[in-house]
Amino acid sequence: MNPTQLALVAAQLLALLVLPVVMLGLINRVKSFWAGRRGPGLLQPYADMRRLLRKEPVYSNVTTEMFRLGPVVALAPSLVAGMLTPLLGPLSPLAFPLDFIAFAYVLGLGRVFLMIAALDTGSAFEGMGAAREATYAALLEPALLLVLGTLALATGDSTFAGLLSWSDLGPFALVVKALCFVVLLILLQVEAARMPIDDPNTHLELTMIHEVMILDHSGPDLAILQYAAGLKLTVCAALIAGLLNPVSWATQPWTGAAVALGLMLAVAVLIGTIESLIARIRMRAIPRYISLAMVTGVLALFLVVLRSEGLS
Repeated sequence: MNPTQLALVAAQLLALLVLPVVMLGLINRVKSFWAGRRGPGLLQPYADMRRLLRKEPVYSNVTTEMFRLGPVVALAPSLVAGMLTPLLGPLSPLAFPLDFIAFAYVLGLGRVFLMIAALDTGSAFEGMGAAREATYAALLEPALLLVLGTLALATGDSTFAGLLSWSDLGPFALVVKALCFVVLLILLQVEAARMPIDDPNTHLELTMIHEVMILDHSGPDLAILQYAAGLKLTVCAALIAGLLNPVSWATQPWTGAAVALGLMLAVAVLIGTIESLIARIRMRAIPRYISLAMVTGVLALFLVVLRSEGLS
């Protein structure tokens, strides 16, 4: 590993720690802009988490150690997924062949532990949220694997960085990238519990999904879960940024890293704009909306397979 690659990996680790807070703060600023308000500062999520870390957690008498360990165990897979993702360069801290398959499984592992912690409370509301989360994950995860398989087939690469370094700007590549963008955007909305799937600011238990699962968490536990949500948002935004990045990391590593960072911030602006201009869709329509990701992923894979068969 040369000094440039080492510096890029160090920059990715730093970005992995800082960007979750910045992304959440930027989304809030964009929503305030569309609402005609000044809004909170860019680092307000950091102040909120710091305040929560100073508070004493409150646990119900019916919960077990599984509930107490839930936030930490849910955060760990998100951190591993972040270190598997090439945020700002061609190398990620945990890069290895076929790492994109491990990424798909690790990303879902945190969700499983969060659902177990929610079920451990014995609350009907949190159990309902866990059931919804499991249903939507079952619809979404195949779409993620389809997109990763499509990019692997199109690029002929077996590493995560290779999948996201597809710098081809031809008509066929642009169509496939557009289809993959739709899938990854829906993935971000589901994984990070954003509109129109879920509203992170709602307080109505009957319509919440992710937020209802963390109702009983408080203090440092709630701060950890908020940071984990921002981390998932950052990782999903990095996937979109890598897909749309026109600069080759191999020839222009620092320029590619700067463009990737700008695209990630642009994704945060897009999410804030979407949440400001559209309403949350009805609960019964969410499976159909997520199924759109599956259909789009199948279409992208079909186009790549069709082209590869034609070339052969």
